[in-house]
Amino acid sequence: MDVVYDMGNGLRLVDLSKLVDPATETRRCKLDRFNTGGPIPDFHTNVDIMTHLGTHAECPYHHNDDWPDVTHVPLTTFLGRAVYVNFHSTVEKRGHILAADLDREGKKIREGDIVIIDSDYKLNPFTKDTNTDKDQRLLVNAETANWFKDHKVKAVGFGDGVSIENSNEDVKPFHDILLAENIIFIEVLKNLEQLQKDVFFMSFSPLPIVGLDSSPVHAYAIEGLKEFSED
Repeated sequence: MDVVYDMGNGLRLVDLSKLVDPATETRRCKLDRFNTGGPIPDFHTNVDIMTHLGTHAECPYHHNDDWPDVTHVPLTTFLGRAVYVNFHSTVEKRGHILAADLDREGKKIREGDIVIIDSDYKLNPFTKDTNTDKDQRLLVNAETANWFKDHKVKAVGFGDGVSIENSNEDVKPFHDILLAENIIFIEVLKNLEQLQKDVFFMSFSPLPIVGLDSSPVHAYAIEGLKEFSED
């Protein structure tokens, strides 16, 4: 499966989504394909999945029954100018991303942006290696969340170099502070190393199903659009 496409006219498309294979996926993902047409093939598929499957967008309903589900978050939240912030090794392994780190590395971030945070300490999330000695990813907490809240971003995404599953003491306030402001999350982003620019257009629209707290998305970046550059 290709993940990078040359669209011509200086435009470049990068697929930022995890490929989900029901045969190997550890989260709920079952397909039931059947023919409804008899001798004239008319195949349909029943899909039995969880909302937090593969690359997915988490909305406020994820943490509070009274907050918006995926259909009550404006569609404009799920696309727009995105900024990729890779801290590389400027933050200590298993260290928290603090306001000072974001002040230093996040100078291109504007109000209303989608921000993706990452580091060089990669590990596939939500696996048996999480929170073991193999896990050197950077961490987020309430201070991280408050920085994003104060800078009025509209979404925060995560590369494999940032953990969002290390402890309730960090993860709960990070979620609650941002989701209360309708700042949503994009988890399990892939292929970020294929990006050639750190400012680009991004889209990751959820399924429009009432009552979803989260939804699998097909996230992608388009590099080279003047309106969504760093200028």
